[in-house]
This record gives sequence, C-alpha cells and structure tokens, in this order.
Amino acid sequence: MCQGLNKGYPTTAIPKTTRPSHRKGIQSTKNKFVRSVVREVSGFAPYERRVLELLRNAKLGTLLRAKRKLEELGNIIQESRRAH
Repeated sequence: MCQGLNKGYPTTAIPKTTRPSHRKGIQSTKNKFVRSVVREVSGFAPYERRVLELLRNAKLGTLLRAKRKLEELGNIIQESRRAH
C-alpha cells in the first residue's frame, strides 16, 4: 500500500488558467498603448494636476495604489524636467 506524496494513480496535471477576476489591475500591452494615446491627447485630469503640484512640494501620504499613481506621475515630472 502506497502512502505519502507519491500515492495514487499517476496523472498529468492540467495547467490552470488565471481567472479574469484575478487579472484585475494587470495591464495588457494593448491597454497600456490605448491609455498612453489617451494621455497624449487629453493631458491630465484636474486631480492629477493637483497631485503633481503636491508631488513637487513633497507633501503626500502612502497607500499602495496611490503609491503606484504617484510613482507614475513622478516619472512624468522627471521626463518633463529632462525635456526642458
């Protein structure tokens, strides 16, 4: 009688695909491209302009999603400094 990890009939594992609900927040390449085009055409939202101003003065808090947004906007500020 077999016991332990290798017990039972040997089968091949079926690879599981990720659920759509688990993909939330992950950007696809198409999504990233579309957002960059929209950003180029429309510019920044009013709240983003305010955040950029606060970032320049270094007065902002922390939260994971907010940190990501701040990092993105911080990179934009750096690129604008390089351009000028």
